[in-house]
Amino acid sequence: MQLSKFLKLNEHSKAVDFEVLEETTLSKFRRQLIRYRSQDSDWIPAYLFIPLSAGPHPGVLIHHQHNGERHLGKSEVAGIAGNPLQAFGPSLADLGYVVLAPDSICFEDRRPNKKGIEADTWDNDWLQHFNEMTFRLVKGDSLMRKVLDDAGVGLSLLENLESVSSNQIGVLGHSYGGNTALFQAATDDRIRFVCSSGALCSYKQKMEVGTGLEMALAIPGLLPYFDFDQILGAIAPRDVLIVSAEQDKYSKDADTICSSVEKLFVRPDGSSSLNHFRDSGDHPLTEERHSVITDWFKMVARK
Repeated sequence: MQLSKFLKLNEHSKAVDFEVLEETTLSKFRRQLIRYRSQDSDWIPAYLFIPLSAGPHPGVLIHHQHNGERHLGKSEVAGIAGNPLQAFGPSLADLGYVVLAPDSICFEDRRPNKKGIEADTWDNDWLQHFNEMTFRLVKGDSLMRKVLDDAGVGLSLLENLESVSSNQIGVLGHSYGGNTALFQAATDDRIRFVCSSGALCSYKQKMEVGTGLEMALAIPGLLPYFDFDQILGAIAPRDVLIVSAEQDKYSKDADTICSSVEKLFVRPDGSSSLNHFRDSGDHPLTEERHSVITDWFKMVARK
């Protein structure tokens, strides 16, 4: 069974209308605050970075992290708030990528309880996220379906921009965003390259040691058919960068997973399209990991 069919994902490839709400011109790119409709007709706010240099350019959809900070989404990727090491939007736009950085459902401007980058009480921010998961589960739906359907619309927006080379589009994410990037790349072959940081860890490993599942990962009946080795394997033979760390419980067995599927990524010349940077330390991004990721995107852009 295909993962996309199991998750009941909708196909989306048509051009996406969007509204430009604000625009700022910086040294190498324009940054637009935009919004567009999901397939469920709710608004998705996002930052769109467009290089000032002549195109067409490669494109990348960046999925933000979680970190228990539901008041931060697109603005952290854009370098406007939060951790500067998460600001891949300007970093990749500087390299010549068109970047789309949307709010995921339940984060920043997509919280029903509070908009913007100001946190609500932990209970309110947590509860609205919990409700988005559980209300879908009792209807036979899943939060992951919603997250990936929204991501598919974002990908369609990118690939239909005149400034984007439609055969050079990738996804990037750390932690929660890394989970989304892996699932999206495994279910959408429009994606040509993917970087997932702090996210490749099997359900089996998490369940054995009691590591909590991020809410979108609560997918009824998934495990008899798919764990993360099947999810990563479904991306082959496309270009993949996995970033993990030895003490990171959210990427604890990433080396074992990569080893189990490495044969699927071997190119005809014997090289591999699967790259794994295994670091010491814990879950948060470091300057070195940020540099590894941006250097990899610089290499991919030359292909």
